Amino acid sequence: MSRAAAMLPALPTVTAVLPAYNEAGRVGPTVAALQGVVGEILVIDDASRDATAAEARAAGARVITQPTNQGYIAAIKRGFAEAQGEVVVVVDADGEFPVTAIPGLVAPILTGQADMVQGHRNLVPRPSERVLTWLAGLRGPVGDSGTGLRALRTDLARRLQLPGACICGIFALEVLSHGGVIREIPIHLQTVRKPRRIAWFHLRQLFILLPWLLRRYPRRA
Repeated sequence: MSRAAAMLPALPTVTAVLPAYNEAGRVGPTVAALQGVVGEILVIDDASRDATAAEARAAGARVITQPTNQGYIAAIKRGFAEAQGEVVVVVDADGEFPVTAIPGLVAPILTGQADMVQGHRNLVPRPSERVLTWLAGLRGPVGDSGTGLRALRTDLARRLQLPGACICGIFALEVLSHGGVIREIPIHLQTVRKPRRIAWFHLRQLFILLPWLLRRYPRRA
């Protein structure tokens, strides 16, 4: 457990869901940092070809391995279905997002002030992601719609369909379509040694997002 995590009160009603694909060398420290911060740590191993599952299990996570590589959305939806906490926190497994922000994400949900709270990044690295968020923002207050750190009520999470190739735009818009209240807190990304590939799936996501721009739903912030 990290020194920062050791100073945080545990949140027994919270499940951290970590979608992971080939994250050996990174998922272990991320799971270790979450120990004592949340009540349950659930790693969804998306049929990794390395030691991701074994490393996560050794660090103390409950690990569920997908039979085939199905992608990020399928992984988090599997996590939503398996979570035992009243609140789920989606955390990227590579350690880029600060787990010390989790109590601040969860607090407005536990007090009934929000249905989903997002970590608003200090930097959005991909221009394509910024475009998708801008488009989604034309229909509602989606905030940092592609962030890899967010908390939401588990019952709400299980109602989401999350169509498309990624969560950009769609995740927040679907929460709004259910009348959900979205809030954000600022977070600073941590440096991670990991190659960043071109996100071609953002092009496919554009065609998934466009029909949502024509839908009607409650505009709540």
